[in-house]
Amino acid sequence: TELNLKDKNNMEEKIIRTLNGYYYGVMVFTLIVLGAMYYLTSQPDFEPLSPLEQVGMTLQYIAIGVTLVAIPFGLYMVKLFKPDTLEKYKEIATGRILIVGLTMPMNIAFYYLFGCYKSMMWLAAMSAIAWYFTKPTIGKMDQEMKPQDPNQETY
Repeated sequence: TELNLKDKNNMEEKIIRTLNGYYYGVMVFTLIVLGAMYYLTSQPDFEPLSPLEQVGMTLQYIAIGVTLVAIPFGLYMVKLFKPDTLEKYKEIATGRILIVGLTMPMNIAFYYLFGCYKSMMWLAAMSAIAWYFTKPTIGKMDQEMKPQDPNQETY
């Protein structure tokens, strides 16, 4: 059993390293989007979208809707799908990181497309805060993999 425990610990560490790759990959992608959008908006022929016109309002609704659906769904995924193996946990946690985290570069892109419209920056800030809560750790994985006690009340 000591060997199995060692194998399990190595597997957990490998999964956390992989998940951290996705976690920090989201940040790298966000920085690339940020740089590209900054470059695009610094061009003299760039014309920002008006947030008050029909196209601008539609894109805002899409950004708000995607953000307000993706963040709670992504953060709740582990409880919803109840992983019973480490591989299943890895899949679900990867989905959580990507679903929650990719709202951040999307909202930053909209922020620049609208000519630095503050509402989109608030959405990007909400996405960044939610992305922080997807940070993978072994303790978090152990807690989420632990079977729930049916007699324990949840609020």
